[in-house]
Amino acid sequence: MKDLRWRKISSEYISRDMWGTVRKDICETAEGKIIDPYFVYEFPTWVSAVAVTAEGKIIIERQYRYALDLTCYEIPGGCVDETDKSLEEAISRELLEETGYRFTRFEYLGKISSNPSTNNNWMHMYLATGGVYERKQSLDHNEEIEVYLFDIEEVKKLLKDNQIVQSMHVTTLFYALAKMKVLLY
Repeated sequence: MKDLRWRKISSEYISRDMWGTVRKDICETAEGKIIDPYFVYEFPTWVSAVAVTAEGKIIIERQYRYALDLTCYEIPGGCVDETDKSLEEAISRELLEETGYRFTRFEYLGKISSNPSTNNNWMHMYLATGGVYERKQSLDHNEEIEVYLFDIEEVKKLLKDNQIVQSMHVTTLFYALAKMKVLLY
């Protein structure tokens, strides 16, 4: 197989922020073509989970997303912090902060990329089960999250009706529902 990797000739940061960094690179393809500019968006590592309570309900969040000017249904998740000792610790923390639920079991479902063409990070997917409500939410200053408990059929209907628009969350739901052996509508 042919090596298709590009070589980075130079790199310049356009913007640096904790939520995302933009870099302008000059690259050379395997065939010697120069690509100038090529923009790369650097983001922290993300985690998400299909969170199932001890009663078998799936936690679905509802929150406003400014970029699309849309209030969306989503699953819990967020950035891995430098203080997190593992990906599992990160998703456990995110679940407790966003939903108030603590979970007894985590199954790793794999990792995906939101856009490998321009984004340099991964999102790690989990199925969290055995959730028990422990405390009220502890949200970041820019978060306002409503928490809902849906049964599996209601979540499948949300998916079928295109009511969950965050593509990585849809993918995580796909993998989790397959793991739970309840994928079909």
